[in-house]
Amino acid sequence: MTDTTGAPSPAPRLRVLAAMSGGVDSAVAAARAVEAGHDVTGVHLALSANPQSFRTGARGCCTIEDSRDARRAADVIGIPFYVWDLAERFRQDVVEDFVAEYEAGRTPNPCLRCNEKIKFAALLDKALALGFDAVCTGHYATVVVREDGTRELHRATDMAKDQSYVLGVLDERQLAHAMFPLGDTATTKDEIRAEAERRGLAVAKKPDSHDICFIADGDTQGFLAKHLGTAEGDILDEDGNKLGTHSGAYGFTVGQRKGLRIGHPAPDGKPRYVLDISPVDNTVTVGPASALDVVALRAIRPRWCGTPPTGPGAYTAQLRAHGGETPVTAELVGGPDGDELRVAFTEPVRGVAPGQAIVLYDGTRVVGSATIAATERRGAAAVTR
Repeated sequence: MTDTTGAPSPAPRLRVLAAMSGGVDSAVAAARAVEAGHDVTGVHLALSANPQSFRTGARGCCTIEDSRDARRAADVIGIPFYVWDLAERFRQDVVEDFVAEYEAGRTPNPCLRCNEKIKFAALLDKALALGFDAVCTGHYATVVVREDGTRELHRATDMAKDQSYVLGVLDERQLAHAMFPLGDTATTKDEIRAEAERRGLAVAKKPDSHDICFIADGDTQGFLAKHLGTAEGDILDEDGNKLGTHSGAYGFTVGQRKGLRIGHPAPDGKPRYVLDISPVDNTVTVGPASALDVVALRAIRPRWCGTPPTGPGAYTAQLRAHGGETPVTAELVGGPDGDELRVAFTEPVRGVAPGQAIVLYDGTRVVGSATIAATERRGAAAVTR
């Protein structure tokens, strides 16, 4: 757009709600939104059921320490700041879902669920109701506005920091109100920290949070045991022979190699991996790496970052937050429970499990995502959960 003189029109001044976790990325994102001329308000989401706890090392988030760090950053930036309590919603939509998925033998990604249900649903809905135009976060991704006004989600300029995978659940409406100020800059994390220091933000040297935010000590198996209890079951080979026992099938993931505690090697001396997890009879099946080769999958609950594709198409797919891309052909078809995504891999891939998310890309553009319901292995029956 241009004004009557032919000069480019300035970007509109928006009312922006900046989600501030207490970390360096969200603080710099909020500062950049202010610098871009927007009317910014900071908000910290209180998601922890026990906010009195402090972080352990670099793990965890949503503690009192984090809310105080976010408040101090907002004060330095010079923006209003609030704390919103979404702990109950987070417990229901993210934590309970996480536990239920593991109990069913699936492998969930709680970060995708949090973005879908909390940051760009509960938070965004509340922001829009209060008159805000957009929600700003410190994610590394890019929103591209096309000539017709529609929006596309693209990978960050710096692939090493790209977080578009965990944003693949956002639909076109949510993208229309999303702002990612860090995504279109090719700066390194060290440069982001240096920028924070120049801005006088005390979080410049704060360690990043890792692992699952609501499991502060990083002990996922211990967390699941607390919620699901222990139940001894068998570890079997592909022929059904008992190799050992476990204290809960939920403590394993497809493709896992370490921690099997079988006690004796395979006949060929090669490592064994988890091939299947059966919550019905509480068994875990292990076998050779070659038995993990997945050639196709079926995914449910597709969500599209724009118009759904029609007919089969060639894409690349990402199967985990820090994984690479692999060429696929994909088609949206009708299933008994609604639309399903059928995906075939050009080359077999490993470590694919029901419950994981598959995100499709067309170049750098995020096409959409779906939850893996079943996998088809080369020369083996499908694994379904």
